[in-house]
Amino acid sequence: MFVKITNAGGYQYVRLVENYRENGKVKQRVLFNFGRLDILKDDPAFKNIVKKLSDIVAETTTENAKAVTIESEEDISDAVVKNWGYIVYRKLWQELEIDKFLKGKAAKERKIKFDVDKVSFLMTIQRLIEPMSKLRTYHQRSKYFGFEEDIDLNQLYRCLDFLDSVKEDLETYLYQRNKDLFKMVVDVVFYDVTTIYFESCRADELKNFGFSKDNKVNEVQVVLGLLVDKEGRPIGYELFPGNTIDSKTMVKILRKLKEKFSIDKIIIVADKGLNSRINLKMIKEAGYDYIVASRLKNASKEILDEVFNEEGYKRLDGKRCLNAEEIYGDEFKYKVLERTNIVKDEEGKEFKIEENLIITYSSKRAKKDKEDRERLVRKAKELLENKGSITALEKKGARKYLKKKSKSEEYVLDEEAIKRDEKFDGYYAIQTSKKDMDVEEVLGAYHDLWKIEQSFRVMKSCLEVRPIYHFTESRIKGHFVICFLAFLLQRTLEYILRRKGKGISSERIMEAIYSMNFFEIEIKGKKYLIKQRIEGGAGDILNVMKIKGPKNFMTYEEGLEFIGISK
Repeated sequence: MFVKITNAGGYQYVRLVENYRENGKVKQRVLFNFGRLDILKDDPAFKNIVKKLSDIVAETTTENAKAVTIESEEDISDAVVKNWGYIVYRKLWQELEIDKFLKGKAAKERKIKFDVDKVSFLMTIQRLIEPMSKLRTYHQRSKYFGFEEDIDLNQLYRCLDFLDSVKEDLETYLYQRNKDLFKMVVDVVFYDVTTIYFESCRADELKNFGFSKDNKVNEVQVVLGLLVDKEGRPIGYELFPGNTIDSKTMVKILRKLKEKFSIDKIIIVADKGLNSRINLKMIKEAGYDYIVASRLKNASKEILDEVFNEEGYKRLDGKRCLNAEEIYGDEFKYKVLERTNIVKDEEGKEFKIEENLIITYSSKRAKKDKEDRERLVRKAKELLENKGSITALEKKGARKYLKKKSKSEEYVLDEEAIKRDEKFDGYYAIQTSKKDMDVEEVLGAYHDLWKIEQSFRVMKSCLEVRPIYHFTESRIKGHFVICFLAFLLQRTLEYILRRKGKGISSERIMEAIYSMNFFEIEIKGKKYLIKQRIEGGAGDILNVMKIKGPKNFMTYEEGLEFIGISK
């Protein structure tokens, strides 16, 4: 590694360069661009370090691309990369006062002797910046500037146990902090369920085999029910045994909304997997309303006659739904049916719910439905060529388009089922108990359900919640607390950026923060820091969060001061 001065555009530029070998040839790559020499010469901090690297300041007649080497290879160490970008998340962590909670009464009552705040934050930022196991997190803790040798591996595992024990109180605390800090109004809540698998085949009370949304049929899993607000920020979550069906998760979630968060009036938006009559009854009994997808193909003949009757359909008001064509296609119509949904409880007692059933037709959905059906028909035909695998399949997917011949064990294509499904191309139904809500508002709320689907994608891909390598129930649950905290910080940062007109995706935020690094070098026994060039939206993130970036060149002590004053 050496310093190189290059002439370009009438100026001299200073770069930190290293040699490397490729295909038997020695090449050079730039590790860091210092900037223009004439400007840097007046920077005292730059002079202090560069004098150690080489006598650059004295160079006034350097030939183009002349290398200025250091006096001795022993004078300077190899550069070590240290991330400082995590301070963005630390600022949010402290604004939400998570540190205050973790250091408070709960830790004292449990007589926690280590810095549970620092350990929790380390695991959280690792999940945000570069997800990995707790063991690897421990071994790579020093990659974050300021996290040195004062954390041991056992503290990470003990911290998971602690987080499990305070999960319920922490959720309530963060819900209230969000309301206070961001003036959060919770009037619509999106709820959905997904599955998270383990690298294990051993079942217990929590981990169990069940229907996997990740197609991991041979691995145990847990079921995760997640609540998010209309901005996509998580409100709370619950874990259920892996064999729990979606519709059975609603009871606990409703209790959480009512008892923990003290929410009295709310509209719950959910997909058809959570649409059971008992769930709808519980939602209404809790004092809430709902907007849920309806199983149109299971509807009564009376409803289906209305679906396929062209009379009564209306068009959306283009002024009130400006992006209707983008969402629904060039043709969209709807019809509202008023009805009474009669629910019977376990004892046979009837419970009546007055609803609006909104029937919609979309040309965009019709195209998708047709493509999906044709794909399944092709798979069904492939199955007929390999009939030995048919009996092993449940009657869903491509299998639903196959039937046995009359009085025969031979399978054939079910042409009637194909034609029956074809009739429903483009049609969809949404049912709501909020009868005084405009159709445009109902459709808009249901359309926003993608936010929770995106939330699951972010959790599963960017934060890599899965697979999980913990085996004790307490540490599994503690792992999910870390993931929840990481997800909350990520979504909160996205929300703040969006409010300031800086829409940056989860992936780009991760890349930007990952690029905020120091090169740490040691010169004659003293450590110095050189700021790496930041990338992507890093500048926007720092500006919006009102964080002044570090100087290009600092002593190690100045770096520690920078981290401290940026809290």
